[in-house]
This record gives sequence, structure tokens and C-alpha cells, in this order.
Amino acid sequence: VQLQASGGGLAQPGGSLRLSCAASGGTLDHYAIAWFRRAPGKEREGVTCISTDGSTTYADSVKGRVTISRDNAKNAVYLQMNSLKPEDTAVYYCAAGALCGYYWEYESWGQGTLVTVSS
Repeated sequence: VQLQASGGGLAQPGGSLRLSCAASGGTLDHYAIAWFRRAPGKEREGVTCISTDGSTTYADSVKGRVTISRDNAKNAVYLQMNSLKPEDTAVYYCAAGALCGYYWEYESWGQGTLVTVSS
């Protein structure tokens, strides 16, 4: 499956963005889909994941502010981010795998979309 991440951009602190992960060459409901991010000068960080059964996990740094969801009809996964903070600034990547897990366990990655949170 090939993934295409989109929806990044510039947002003000406290604002919202919705990222999309669209798929081709496969159906996303067969995969666990995760969002990772990499901020400048920092390690890759797992943000959230949604399993094939719909269960979700969130990093403590975003819990309560972001929501991952699926739209199987559109073969897409979304990341709704609210109450954005400057420390959310990063390139965000979606990834597909059999299970939610460590980054090396995902078999397909999108190209990344840049989120910048700044006033």
C-alpha cells in the first residue's frame, strides 16, 4: 500500500489542523495506521495509532488534544489536532503495518507533511 500524507501547514498556538493519510494500492482497514513526527533536531516520535479493530493509542504529549480516525469509504485515516502548541511543530508521517508498534515494524510510509505552529 502507498500512503500520501497531507494537510500540514501553518497554525497559530491554540489552533487546529487536520492531517489526512490517503492510500492507494491497498485498503487501509487491513492495516494498523500510525502517525509519527520528527521535530527539528529531535528523534522520531510516535504520536498515535489506530488498530484494525479501531482501538487507539496516543502519546502522552498529545493525549486529549488529538484524535485519530478512519474513513474506510474514503480509504483514509485522519489526525485531528486541536489546541496546537509550538512544540507540535514537526514533519508528520503516516505509516501502515500489521499492528501498532515500534516504527521499524511498519511496512509503508507516507512522504510526510510539515506542521508549523507559530504566532
